[in-house]
Amino acid sequence: MNRVVLVGRITRDPELRYTQSNVPVVSFTVAVNRPYLNQQGEREADFINCVAWRAQAENLAKFVRKGLLLGVDGRLQSRSYQTQTGETRYITEVVCDSVQFLEPKGEQEPAYEPDVDDELLETSIDIASEDDLPF
Repeated sequence: MNRVVLVGRITRDPELRYTQSNVPVVSFTVAVNRPYLNQQGEREADFINCVAWRAQAENLAKFVRKGLLLGVDGRLQSRSYQTQTGETRYITEVVCDSVQFLEPKGEQEPAYEPDVDDELLETSIDIASEDDLPF
């Protein structure tokens, strides 16, 4: 069984892209709080990469903004690709089956500001077209 359920805040506005076969896709990261405090008494978060396809991707790009609380239901997927320099990169992400907006419009908390370097969050992820996927 491969099921992932997450509740967290999106770390930046989603950006809609299209594959070579014109299929809408959106990649985003959800910050999910850990259920305990660290030794300094602070709550830490995990940053989980997610991808949504087709109409769901278009809806996310249209209605979701940084800081919004989302519920994500999907499956974990790993893939690899070659960089232009020939390096193999591995990606693990949640492929979304369902994304729920968990806050009414206009009631979201101030935008989530992660304590990590923004460069880590803005790592480029190459999206393979669905034709390239092995299943």
